[in-house]
Amino acid sequence: MKTLPATLPTTPLSEIFRLTPVQKVGLEKLGIRTAENLLRYFPTRYTSIAEIKHIANIEKGDTATIYGRVVSSKTSKGFRSKIPMTEAVIEDATGHIKCVWFHQAYIAKMLIPGTMAKLSGHVEERKGVLYLANPELSRAKELPIDASDSLFRDNEDETIFYPVYPETKGVSSRFIYHHIQKLFSRGVLDNIPDPIPEDILLRYHLPTLRTSLVWIHAPQKESDEKAARKRFAFEEVFMIQLARKLERAQTLEHDGFTIKPESKALAQFTARFPFTPTASQTHALDDIFSDFKKGLPMARLLEGDVGSGKTFVAAVAAYAVVTTAPHDNKFGNLQVAYMAPTEILAEQHFKSFIEYFRSLPIEIGLLTGSGAKKFPSKTDPIGPTSVSRAQLLKWVAEGKLPILIGTHSLIQRSVEFKNLGLAIVDEQHRFGTSQRSKLAKKDTILPHFLSMTATPIPRTLALTIYGNLDLTLLDEMPVGRLPIKTELVTKSNRKKMEDHIRREIARGRQAYIICPRIDEPDPEKELALQAKSVIAEAKRIAEDVFPEFKVGILHGKMKPDEKEWVMAEFKKVTIHILVATSVIEVGVNVPNATMIVIEGAERFGLAQLHQLRGRVIRSNHQAYCYILTDSTNETSLKRLKAIVTAKNGFDLAELDLTLRGAGELSGGKQWGISDLGMEAIKNIKMVEAARTEASRIVAEDPELAKYPVLRVYIEKNHRNTHWE
Repeated sequence: MKTLPATLPTTPLSEIFRLTPVQKVGLEKLGIRTAENLLRYFPTRYTSIAEIKHIANIEKGDTATIYGRVVSSKTSKGFRSKIPMTEAVIEDATGHIKCVWFHQAYIAKMLIPGTMAKLSGHVEERKGVLYLANPELSRAKELPIDASDSLFRDNEDETIFYPVYPETKGVSSRFIYHHIQKLFSRGVLDNIPDPIPEDILLRYHLPTLRTSLVWIHAPQKESDEKAARKRFAFEEVFMIQLARKLERAQTLEHDGFTIKPESKALAQFTARFPFTPTASQTHALDDIFSDFKKGLPMARLLEGDVGSGKTFVAAVAAYAVVTTAPHDNKFGNLQVAYMAPTEILAEQHFKSFIEYFRSLPIEIGLLTGSGAKKFPSKTDPIGPTSVSRAQLLKWVAEGKLPILIGTHSLIQRSVEFKNLGLAIVDEQHRFGTSQRSKLAKKDTILPHFLSMTATPIPRTLALTIYGNLDLTLLDEMPVGRLPIKTELVTKSNRKKMEDHIRREIARGRQAYIICPRIDEPDPEKELALQAKSVIAEAKRIAEDVFPEFKVGILHGKMKPDEKEWVMAEFKKVTIHILVATSVIEVGVNVPNATMIVIEGAERFGLAQLHQLRGRVIRSNHQAYCYILTDSTNETSLKRLKAIVTAKNGFDLAELDLTLRGAGELSGGKQWGISDLGMEAIKNIKMVEAARTEASRIVAEDPELAKYPVLRVYIEKNHRNTHWE
């Protein structure tokens, strides 16, 4: 008998199994290349054979799951209600049943006669006939794993758990399951080391990696799967924490610029602003200046709700850097780089800084994909002047330009600072970690680093993701700022809302109307028709609703100069109503705009809705936010009601974490955290335990010399965020 070669975790799947070209493409799409990748591709859920019912045994009031073949399907409209609906007949070996979906005509396209389908829903009765009402539908090429032999057995007490995996073209859930079983039989578990130290496993009663992989892919009972998921959740949070702690330790090995700002000069600069700083803003500046004096590179996250005044803090910190000669350095003053995620926001910061620094001997540059500008200049001492990109970069390299504001253009190789003392990243959740890292590495001595975000982040997520950053909260609003009035609007009270908007605009105010789409969708995609588009909605509003007002549009496909022109017209109140996509979500500042209408609100996450309504909290005028939805889904309505009642973004963050998981609010993908890890973020005890263990290991062994397996795992899976 031929002996099979040993299967290692790093062995490519193409060397283990015969794969078709379609399967190779599908596995690549799922990020599965090696044996370990496949083993760590976890099921999203499990189904028990005991949960699957014969159609003949279904009774009224049941919540049933059936597997059957599609006999027929059609679309129609209710006799009286004219509601669009899909009807289908499904059969198995014991009988057939009708399935009905209301308001979901598109489902008919998924119900091809002769194909297998899995349906789960509530059993109802009409005129003595049973039917499944609005059942969940998933297509199936065949019966579930191991179900074909047992589905129609007489033993109803038999329970067989089988995993259900996310699928793609060429790679079914069944395919994944069977190939994982083949890996088990090839002895791969004997060759996979456990990265978590044994003492930690024992301390928190966690199963080993080998046991966990078996339990998560082939659980014998429900407790097996739960224990495995607990272990993998802890592992993910622990590894992120450890990587962040190591980054922080590496940061502190470098020198930073010692900056001791002069209190009198700072007081004179802050007096230029037309408001008194809040206690939170003063506290934030104290934290920053304390960091500046230590001679170590600052790494701080400034988290503030929309409208809390982060830009003011950034401006004062920038002033302190560019006007203070660093201690023990004789080459003059330092430079500041200020990076924003969009050209609109970068341009806005540039204009704001011009006002903040006007009449001061401090030059400011702007660098975006569209071009370069400088303030002041010989040709225009009061406004910005367009300059060549090459000339601007020359001034930056020579240290003649103290402040450079821009987009990701700042991290290109051609941009070299002479004395970069402070790197600021605004709305930092929009940037990848490698982008932030490049900005922070523009000098041999590490610059101070200030990240800012208005995205509300749950405490557990902040503790995990930002373990390498010191956290400062801006939890106060400026004096005189009125709380925004948020209202959930349905079809019945839309007219009342429109009348209110008309009155406010007549008083000199302006409004945003946000739509989920830019263009009208493909008419054949029936589901997509429910989402309003910017272009169609702007036309409808201008012609049918507010013909007396000027209506403009703004979306991501417009050219930069077009966007800039529209925003300029809006600020001049030439445009009364701006219909836009969520492109205005980040940082757009028009104080006179006091109303925002969000169409199809159920299509946005709570954090995004909160960011959007923050666009109208820019003055001491009363602001209004109208959340519009046609959805009748209870979960969606509960989420939308939450944004009406939440007092601030921090409360909303915690609430959204509870309602729908951290993924939508905080963007699991943007942090590089799996769904399993994001779910673990809900558990404060787990997060704090992982943080404690990570801190202990780094304090005892910062090189991980005693933990070679752990060191390899970190180097492979968790690269440095800011300081690599």
